[in-house]
Amino acid sequence: MLKRFIRYYRPYRFLLVKDLAASFLISLIGMVYPVITNRMLNVFIPEKQYRTILISGITVLLLYILRMLLRYYVQYRGHMIGTHMQSDMRRELFDHLERLPYSFYDNHETGALMTRITSDLFDICELAHHGPENLFICSVMILLSFFYLLSIDWILTLIIFTCTPILTLVAIHYRREMRRAFDDRRKSNAIINASVESSITGIRVTKAYTNAEVEAKKFAVGDASFVESSGRAYRAMAKFFSSTSFISDVFNVVILVAGGLFLYAGRINFGDYSTFIVSVNLFISPVNTLISFVEQYQNGVSGFRRFIEILDEEPERDEPDAKVWENVRGEVEFSHVFFSYDGKKPVLSDISFRVEPGKTLALVGPSGGGKTTLCHLLPRFYPIPEGSGSILVDGNDLRTLTLDSIRRNIGIVHQDVFLFVGTIRDNLLYGKPDATEEELREAAKRAHIDAFIDSLENGYDTEIGERGVKLSGGQKQRISIARLFLKNPSILILDEATSALDNTTEIQIQESLDELCKGRTTIVVAHRLSTIRGADEIAVVTGGTITERGTHTELMERGGLYRTLYRQQFREEDVLPPQSP
Repeated sequence: MLKRFIRYYRPYRFLLVKDLAASFLISLIGMVYPVITNRMLNVFIPEKQYRTILISGITVLLLYILRMLLRYYVQYRGHMIGTHMQSDMRRELFDHLERLPYSFYDNHETGALMTRITSDLFDICELAHHGPENLFICSVMILLSFFYLLSIDWILTLIIFTCTPILTLVAIHYRREMRRAFDDRRKSNAIINASVESSITGIRVTKAYTNAEVEAKKFAVGDASFVESSGRAYRAMAKFFSSTSFISDVFNVVILVAGGLFLYAGRINFGDYSTFIVSVNLFISPVNTLISFVEQYQNGVSGFRRFIEILDEEPERDEPDAKVWENVRGEVEFSHVFFSYDGKKPVLSDISFRVEPGKTLALVGPSGGGKTTLCHLLPRFYPIPEGSGSILVDGNDLRTLTLDSIRRNIGIVHQDVFLFVGTIRDNLLYGKPDATEEELREAAKRAHIDAFIDSLENGYDTEIGERGVKLSGGQKQRISIARLFLKNPSILILDEATSALDNTTEIQIQESLDELCKGRTTIVVAHRLSTIRGADEIAVVTGGTITERGTHTELMERGGLYRTLYRQQFREEDVLPPQSP
């Protein structure tokens, strides 16, 4: 893990060297005061060298001004190293999240992922800055002060040095407890973020059902877990710091008594004793700094551990010999496809069908039968394991094609339209980022949304709010259709695209969908059977298998499940002429 962390320093290694050099000078300047103190007490004052005393004072002052500037540089540039590393990690993590498969997001909450990309990375940033700096400065200060103390009195110095292992052992013992406790605390914090994200996203549902108290209780559970884990973490931290501080205090007592005895016995003079008392803090202070650094180290390490947990998740990858899908015609064929999300419970069993280019296949049946799963397999949102059948497009197995070329040629209209925060223009351009203004307006016109957009004060630059909250369901659906017109896919999937709309809006949206489907291979998942009567073929999917296939007329004559479902929605005397999907 250390090697993986260090590699993020590489782009900033020269800046790090300068930061550590400045830190080294700060350490050297820190040694000036006790040295001059010793000379003052033993030479300058007894010999009444007043001019030298003044020069020494001015020299120390100038060195302290230099140290102030060096500290400014270390604080500013050092933190910028951490910030740049945090930015690099954030971009890497975000890019990796974009490449993770659907299955990853099935098992991870958005709020928990947000914690890893924000607060976890901030802790890593702090470690990236303070880690090398503290370790370097403290190591230099401990060594310099140790040898300087030896020059004053080696016995007193060895007494201090023999106490140091005790401090180290205590620190190691409580550090382990702190690491476990802070890891638990971080997990609890992720749970809270996930709860908040879920509650805020669903605030309209909460208000509609007047369930604020229910959400408060759910939040309270996560909050209580956080408080409990924080209690354990801070209890471990309290043990750590109180114990190590006590040992540091014992150091001072030992020096006070031993030094007093040495002074009484005439082993050292008053000047050396006073200097030793002043200088011993140069040894103990960096030791205490390293001890205090443990908390920051634990936060940073646990954050980095969680960071690489995500990076180690296997992303979607093309097969080594995958090729770009070119000369697309739009033929789709499922051949004996079996599929399970967890590898245990089958969702699809021996599914086979073929859709000619430009034709329409409608999938109908009870909820949970596997219709949406079929739609997810075609763009390879979920891979089919070897030996579980195959999906062919234009005669090419999906496994042999690049993911980008597959998804570039397949368009999807979902029941629940997702629009990004921003303007109408931003969301339309998602279909084709380099589209011209003319192409943009033509797509809106074909989706029958152009008149509405032109009626807005800011037109295409109108802000739509989070997930398009300022728009109606029909308006959002039309924007998603216009977005697809810009994408211009050869294969179209309509996953219950109008089931969430009222009848009037459904009819209007259907006009846009009819325009979109022209000349494209289309797979329609429909709950409202009135929308698919004119499909070239209808397949009834139940229990993960296709139980019936045929045109609307053929299936009605056959008298199976399709006719039962159809009659549940419509009375025979209300049957309307077939419509295009």
